[in-house]
Amino acid sequence: MLADRLKTSIALIAVICLLLYLDVTRSRAGLEGLWLVPILLFFAIGTAWDLAGLVMASGRYLSRSTVLISTTIVTLSPIVPLMWPLFHSSYPANATFGMFGAMVVGAVVAVMLTVGREMFLYGKPGTRSEVTSSEAALKADVGVVTGRMASTVFIAIYVGLPMAMLFSLRSLGSGNWGVAALLTMVLVTKSADAGAYFVGRAIGKHKLISRLSPGKTVEGAIGGIVSSTIVAFVCLKWLFPIFLGVEMEAVSGSNVNLAAAGMPPVLGALILGPILAVSGMVGDLAESLVKRDNAAKDSGNLLPGLGGVWDVTDSLISAIMPAFLCFSAGVAGPIV
Repeated sequence: MLADRLKTSIALIAVICLLLYLDVTRSRAGLEGLWLVPILLFFAIGTAWDLAGLVMASGRYLSRSTVLISTTIVTLSPIVPLMWPLFHSSYPANATFGMFGAMVVGAVVAVMLTVGREMFLYGKPGTRSEVTSSEAALKADVGVVTGRMASTVFIAIYVGLPMAMLFSLRSLGSGNWGVAALLTMVLVTKSADAGAYFVGRAIGKHKLISRLSPGKTVEGAIGGIVSSTIVAFVCLKWLFPIFLGVEMEAVSGSNVNLAAAGMPPVLGALILGPILAVSGMVGDLAESLVKRDNAAKDSGNLLPGLGGVWDVTDSLISAIMPAFLCFSAGVAGPIV
């Protein structure tokens, strides 16, 4: 089990590092982030696959293919404005569409796709919603289509929009600013998971929310917040300068370092660390909620030793929105 966990983790980290290297060194100006699309799609589709599997395993009806297609549409939606220069000279300066507008459009398309599929199939032989002369069978089918649509749309939005925001975070600023922000977000959020686990095992006594996750403790949660705050300071103090260079001539035309140009790293870490740690825990508990409701022990088995893909993305899904807002507000200094 441990060997499988290590092998899977090493393989994932190796692929992510390779794509990050290519994104930093081989990206075309204005098209930064495209190298990360494969791993983004893997996590989005894998998470949607796990969620759909949980719903189906509980006896509910669901079209997994519709779930995956809808999730993919929402996930890839912010890339549409980025591709504009490939077809025109430049993106219109006064355009109000942008990445977030594209994400809204992608979400609406996913909803309409789901509804359209159910309309097309409704009443056809071989489908759960087919019309039958048996009144008992009709009653048994009441709400099936509505429930299936609700489940599909929930998964597509719950997974797709946060994944789309991960890409949007990478696209903040110019050059490698977004890479530094994305890496910081992931490292800070995941360090909270590690800190909570080790501190909880060492000194954890008071249960956090035993109804959802019996293993989580208050002491572990505090340990996660402390560890994420420390990692946030390290990232804001040293990771951003590594990616951007110590000097920010683009900001002032003089030798101004990152700490002097924006919020001090200590203050930024005290804001970013606790916010991402707590929001990440909420994402973890959300996964526990769905697993408990569907009487499942694991979210999936796509990653040997780690479980399902959702076990990797659960905290990131909840942390990306607060992270985007924090970076936009200047916790890492001005966006350049």
